[in-house]
Amino acid sequence: MNDVASESYKPSDAEPFMSERQREYFRRKLIAWREAILAESRDTLAVLQLESENHPDIADRASSETDRAIELRARDRQRKLISKIEAALARIEDGTYGYCVETGDPISLRRLDARPIATLSVEAQERHERREKIYRDE
Repeated sequence: MNDVASESYKPSDAEPFMSERQREYFRRKLIAWREAILAESRDTLAVLQLESENHPDIADRASSETDRAIELRARDRQRKLISKIEAALARIEDGTYGYCVETGDPISLRRLDARPIATLSVEAQERHERREKIYRDE
């Protein structure tokens, strides 16, 4: 299974959908994404700790607080993203990864490669977004 570790491997429609090779590809992709987010989060935390000094100038203090609020919002989004990555890894383990939670149909490999945490096929996602827009417009 050395070719799974190969950086050049890309899942193909020519092979069985969600074969061991494809599952391993997406597992590695998700783990790498999670690690990158965690590393960025650690860096952000270190920067926030360094910048927690008191600013005598009120404008500097306001600017620093705004920056801090933006960083904390970004970290909250990252926390939610990590949760989705963990859920995708669990779906790989239980054999449901790559299948639409609404229809049970396979999610296209292109969609999964672009958005490995996808739980809906493109068609189901579009239906979902149309329903959201209808409710939002009412």
